Amino acid sequence: MESRATSAAGQSGKMGSGVQGLVLGCCLLLAFWGPVLSHMPRGQQDLQEQEGTQKPPPPMDHTERDEDKQEKHSPSPEEELPASRCFRCCDPVAPMYQAIPVPQINITILKGEKGDRGDRGLQGKYGKTGSVGARGHIGPKGQKGSMGAPGDRCKNHYAAFSVGRKKPLHSNDYYQTVVFDTEFVNLYGHFNMFTGRFYCYVPGIYFFSLNVHTWNQKETYLHIMRNTEEVVILYAQVSDRSIMQSQSLMLELREQDEVWVRLFKGERENAIFSDEFDTYITFSGYLVKHATEP
Repeated sequence: MESRATSAAGQSGKMGSGVQGLVLGCCLLLAFWGPVLSHMPRGQQDLQEQEGTQKPPPPMDHTERDEDKQEKHSPSPEEELPASRCFRCCDPVAPMYQAIPVPQINITILKGEKGDRGDRGLQGKYGKTGSVGARGHIGPKGQKGSMGAPGDRCKNHYAAFSVGRKKPLHSNDYYQTVVFDTEFVNLYGHFNMFTGRFYCYVPGIYFFSLNVHTWNQKETYLHIMRNTEEVVILYAQVSDRSIMQSQSLMLELREQDEVWVRLFKGERENAIFSDEFDTYITFSGYLVKHATEP
């Protein structure tokens, strides 16, 4: 029994001394490799840890297989491309390829001269007429306007005359102007009683009428004259009794035209009858339309 106890105590003492030696060796190992491991990159530490654990390598994926194939079929040194390098974003790196400048085009050279103006196109169709809007409010009454300038009195054009003769007139060897001695109407004095002529001061269209009384057994032959032109005739043949004869017409006169009555010269005695008590011979005329009126 004593021998077993002593042997057991000896074994326990050997085991205690062995454990102490193992702990001491680990401490020395950590003291030597600790600083080295602190400066080793993380990837190498992991690699060493993997090697220390001796785990089987992971199966190769497709990318690694492709890389192996590329390594097996690597190009020749003449065809070998330059290997790409990795750079950090903050590092100043020269560009791998030289930048090609963008070509600049001078537009002023390409711009041509201005062409001729084209023909005007056809007018487009008119759009639809919109609806009538609502009637607005009545505005305030305006102020009274100023009085206008007085109108031109010459815009009211008038011309008229009516004259008569109380003395008979005979002619058989020369022309005579019939002069009148009785004035019925002579507006603005356009009819001259001394010359027996009407002078046109207002151009336009006029109406004229001549009335005479014939003489028994005598011829009546007169002309209504415009300037020196014989316009119309008043004629009555020889008769045993006297009668009233008349002639009327319309003439377009210009300014300064003259209208008068002339006793015609004939082979036979020519005469018109009248007396001092009654007026048998009359000559009248008046303006119908002024030349400037539409």
